[in-house]
Amino acid sequence: MIDSEKRLFMFEKVAEHLDSGIHVIDSQGKTIIYNQKMMEIENMEIDDVLDKNLLDVFQFNTEEDSTLLQVIKTKVPTLNVKQTYFNNRGNEITTLNNTFPIFHGDQLLGAIEIAKDITKLEKVIRDNLHKRNNNLYTFDSILGSNSLLMEAVETAKRATRTVSPVLISGEIGTGKELFAQSIHNGSSRSSQPFISQNCAALPDELIESMLFGTKKSTFTESVEHPSLFDQAEGGTLLLDEISSLNMSLQAKLLQVLQEQSVQKSSNTTDKDSGVRIIATINEDPIDAIANGRLRKDLYYRLSVVSIFLPPLRERKQDIEELTRFFIDQFNHLFAMNIKGITSEVKEMFDNYDWPGNVRELEHVLEASFNLMEFEELIDFNHLPIQFRQKSDGGDTQGTDSDREGTDFLFQGGADIKPLEIFMEEAETYYIQKALRHHDFNITKTAKALSMSRQNLQYRIRKYGIERNKF
Repeated sequence: MIDSEKRLFMFEKVAEHLDSGIHVIDSQGKTIIYNQKMMEIENMEIDDVLDKNLLDVFQFNTEEDSTLLQVIKTKVPTLNVKQTYFNNRGNEITTLNNTFPIFHGDQLLGAIEIAKDITKLEKVIRDNLHKRNNNLYTFDSILGSNSLLMEAVETAKRATRTVSPVLISGEIGTGKELFAQSIHNGSSRSSQPFISQNCAALPDELIESMLFGTKKSTFTESVEHPSLFDQAEGGTLLLDEISSLNMSLQAKLLQVLQEQSVQKSSNTTDKDSGVRIIATINEDPIDAIANGRLRKDLYYRLSVVSIFLPPLRERKQDIEELTRFFIDQFNHLFAMNIKGITSEVKEMFDNYDWPGNVRELEHVLEASFNLMEFEELIDFNHLPIQFRQKSDGGDTQGTDSDREGTDFLFQGGADIKPLEIFMEEAETYYIQKALRHHDFNITKTAKALSMSRQNLQYRIRKYGIERNKF
């Protein structure tokens, strides 16, 4: 016969290996069992909680908000109750709890709580609801006169008239969400929700729950959460960095798009989805398909309308206008009166390749404002140190032997270009040469280059290749 002390020890060992948080209090509210998973959920050490009164450790809005204390008071179990509270460091925690009273005969000994952590899920939902009411961008927010940018704007404006899926391709910082919001706000859906979700920001299990929703279940201890499709009903759902979804979720998303319905994770009922899908990808989608990051059939489904956003290095004539805009914006934000940039800084901006694109330009200018006092112009010394170091070309002369056999990389003493830029320029040149050889016949050129017509047409749009330019 196992004595009570050994039985308690064995129970505690079992509790340590459970994937749910276990918290047991006695009838006076003092913690007597607290497992490893609960420590992880609440970011606490066992000595912070064990043998201490619940209200001395955790903060609830009211005592009734504690499901453990509520069960001690009512002696009635509570199932699938969401609880938000704070640990002793002030960190907010949200759990889904099943809580039961513990009796010995008619005597109440305490209560046990089995908890699931839904803190991240609740935060994402709140962020999405916040975004729903903060869709500020329209086509008037898009600055620049570059021909590739203007082509993208015109395509986006035409897309406001339909409900077809849109795929926006472009490097990080080129303004993909700005375009997505502009399409939504320029459409008949502008008064309806705009929900944005970065697919790379969450683990697979959580993003699946966000995308397709969950249904309340006592068996699985899950709470019902509306899917992103439900939240965006009648409006627009932006799926950012679509290629970061695993292939299984991409297949499930494709099914939703094809059937225009959402099947809940619990495989219950389907619901008609009146949602427009806009997806973004920060790489060439053809490369993403070739490297196994994007399903080909999902690409075809999403790219009914395809928009390519040029990087800032290909639209440097827009830097001056963008710089003026951000300076005006930060003048207003910081209550300053900066007039502009010096000619030295302007030259640096024009010669720099801006790998972070418009977002990097914005951050460089904001950082410069923080280093200024009473000056009217941003000069070299106001620029953030990391930008100055990246922009400094250093000694590029070298020796004759350094350059022997590599003159094609240099033009007038300039630095060697980054490999990515050089490869893009080489690819553009070769495609132009092939098109010229085949008199701009897309089918023949694509065959000669051993690529699909769609692949070739994408690159023609991406690199701004026009027949009358060569």
